[in-house]
Amino acid sequence: MTTPKTPTAPSHLAAMTRRWWRSVVADFQLEDHEQRLLTLAGEAWDMNVTARTSLAKDGLTFRDDRGNIRSHPAVAIARDAKTTFARMVRELRLVDVSEPSARPPALRR
Repeated sequence: MTTPKTPTAPSHLAAMTRRWWRSVVADFQLEDHEQRLLTLAGEAWDMNVTARTSLAKDGLTFRDDRGNIRSHPAVAIARDAKTTFARMVRELRLVDVSEPSARPPALRR
């Protein structure tokens, strides 16, 4: 009998994110499609880190060519990446849902 091969973390993820990816794969039995969702979560995390780094350097706002204050484009990128990461983690049920305090929050309709 052969043992299933442990999947390799995608190389395009940041080193810290690859470590997280491997730890999740080690702790949870994931199907192929769930590994893809895990990769999307890792990509979203990395994108958020990149956007936050840009915001730390450039600030949350800038003045356009007419002098109007505008939101830095990385604000939306960070927001969207956080939302995507949270959704992927919830979709994968990476929290112990048997614990009432760890149950994912309900979506408002």
